[in-house]
Amino acid sequence: MFADDDDRLLSGARLEDDIPADRSLRPEHFDDFVGQRKVVDNLRVFIEAARGRRESLDHVLLFGPPGLGKTTLAHIIGNEMGASVRVTAGPALEKAGDLAAILTNLEPGDILFIDEIHRLGNTVEEILYPAIEDYKLDLVIGQGPAARTMEIPLPRFTLVGATTRAGLITKPLHGRFGIVQRLDFYRPEELTEIIARSAALLDVSIAPEGARELASRSRGTPRIANRLLRRVRDFAQVQGAGDIDLAAARGALAQLEVDELGFDEIDRKILGTLIEHYGGGPAGLAALAAAVGEDRGTLEDLYEPFLIQEGFLQRTPRGRVATRRAYRHLGYESAGPGETRRLF
Repeated sequence: MFADDDDRLLSGARLEDDIPADRSLRPEHFDDFVGQRKVVDNLRVFIEAARGRRESLDHVLLFGPPGLGKTTLAHIIGNEMGASVRVTAGPALEKAGDLAAILTNLEPGDILFIDEIHRLGNTVEEILYPAIEDYKLDLVIGQGPAARTMEIPLPRFTLVGATTRAGLITKPLHGRFGIVQRLDFYRPEELTEIIARSAALLDVSIAPEGARELASRSRGTPRIANRLLRRVRDFAQVQGAGDIDLAAARGALAQLEVDELGFDEIDRKILGTLIEHYGGGPAGLAALAAAVGEDRGTLEDLYEPFLIQEGFLQRTPRGRVATRRAYRHLGYESAGPGETRRLF
């Protein structure tokens, strides 16, 4: 069994010690935001149009793998609109009253950011519909025959929802977002620029070659890039001269067991299990998840996107299949149907 995903160095999900770093390194305006050019360009247009009409921005849904900047973009939207951002998360809104308390305290033009919006309960979601569509809150007061409905007007605000699992958002909720944008993995050159910017903010000396090395192993994810930067900084400070050059970066990443493609033990276990136990596939998601000791949702949302994006894994109607690139990277060769042989 592996360490909990909450402890995984290469997880795009936010870890506890990421929170202060995320805040200190977070860009505040589009001009400082690196990557996601299509998304940023579209949002600039929508925001400029809304400000020109002196209206609130249409409701925004941001989706994509964790760690790509959905929360950062929500705060930038608030800054660009000159509005306050109220932050909550789907799991935190357990009762209708939790959401009602937030909605009734919004000011005109505010941004309400709900992270993990796919995890809203049905009751809470029903309260949200009239709030984002008609800017009113329908509350039921009392019980039984004496119950009555009270309508509370709300100021016009913008809901920004973020999710890693857009497919789990109900159709009625999805249809109420006027702006829907998908975030994709970053290119190495974009991550190199992000690492250089973060190093300057953290007062860390890093050579261009060191930044590129970190970027190439960051799985296309800024949060992972910044996390690796902080950990490699520790090794450079304790075991070196404090500067992160190519040798320092490679040495620290080797000690952290992050290989040249950004794989860790879990990635190698997923692909190795698929190759050794299932002859490279196809294998069903549930069977593969059970074999590696992971939740199927975690496997599908946190591990697979990168492996698929980089060409190591394929999803087929019959199940998951390891590609030739996965065989080569792990040192396997095919030895006939359903058989494999380890080369090293």
